[in-house]
Amino acid sequence: MTRQRINASTKPTKLTNRAIHASTRQLKARLLGILIPLSAVGGALLLGAVMLLALGANPLTGYATMLAAAFGDLEGLANSALKSIPLLLVGVGICISFRASVINIGGEGQMVVGALLATMVALLLPHLPAPVLLPLVLLVGMLGGALWGAIPGALKAYFNVSEILSTIMLNIVAVQIMNFLLRGPLIDPGEIARGTRIPQTARLPEATDLPILFEGLRVHAGYLIALLAAGLAWILLWRTALGFRLRAVGLNPAAARYAGIPVRRSIITALAFSGAMAGLAGAILVFGSESHRMVTDGSSTGFTGSAGFNGIVVALFAGLHPLWSIPSAFLFGGMLVGANALQRAAQVPSALSIALNGLIVVFVVSSAYFQDRLQRWRADLPEQPTAPETADAGPAAGEATP
Repeated sequence: MTRQRINASTKPTKLTNRAIHASTRQLKARLLGILIPLSAVGGALLLGAVMLLALGANPLTGYATMLAAAFGDLEGLANSALKSIPLLLVGVGICISFRASVINIGGEGQMVVGALLATMVALLLPHLPAPVLLPLVLLVGMLGGALWGAIPGALKAYFNVSEILSTIMLNIVAVQIMNFLLRGPLIDPGEIARGTRIPQTARLPEATDLPILFEGLRVHAGYLIALLAAGLAWILLWRTALGFRLRAVGLNPAAARYAGIPVRRSIITALAFSGAMAGLAGAILVFGSESHRMVTDGSSTGFTGSAGFNGIVVALFAGLHPLWSIPSAFLFGGMLVGANALQRAAQVPSALSIALNGLIVVFVVSSAYFQDRLQRWRADLPEQPTAPETADAGPAAGEATP
């Protein structure tokens, strides 16, 4: 009986120590998950400081200017939120596709196609009331992006064509279609009459204008739409059977196929959802713009501002989590606003802003390797042990009694 009492008294202590140890390791893993992407941005900014010094500018003053312009007042916060809209939508789409282990590099083309189709609908149906026309053009933008994303999805699923190559090539195709349409069928008739022939559409119907949220600020209802999309993406991935199938395919396609999950259909679905988010971003860029028309300089960057690529960085920085993409996109949107202020205040070339953005992209994408190692380490962590209900009631079943 004495040994039984000793065993019963020491078991909770051992379980408690194991639980504390497991909780400590899990806390370390969570902290590392936060520190890795932040360290990547910090490393990029440190290298950017060296570049500022080489150009004769003060890095501390420059970065202080960036922070003040992006987050120092209400106008800066509104501009950062405005810049974050396409980044957030593309990032949410990347979260969906990457979770299914499908790499979507075609956000630029999907934004362009979504914007083109939405613009054509707005020009064809200008007399519809705003409560009908505005949701319609946004839905058409989503549909255009989804179709453009489903093409590489089908090529990947049925012909094993690399989605990286096909999405990049389709970006080029989309740009050429945009240049043709904006210089021909969709060009503003006024440009032809004046002989300037700037590749842009006529002023789109006022019924398609996204309403401004706050008087005197530029941020519009597209930001609320982007927040809603992030929440719905989270529900899709973690609260629906479809999201479970997408994540299962991403984790192990062979096991998913053995379990009866349609892998090919899941690949196409993931890229279609990702393209839909990018297409919505393109439509919002058009109908939330100050000129309220679609304009291009002949490149995708002139329209998208490279949001189709930068959205990938937003998603990776957020750990491929749709809700964490919200602050991630806001941070990167603020950096874009701050970079413009830095260029004006420090009198540095505009190429420095591009270089700084590129450094952040390289560092954050490179940190994905360490994130992957961290995920594997977290998967190997033991679960927190719990004391059995019979711990105080005597020896466990099958245990010899003295």
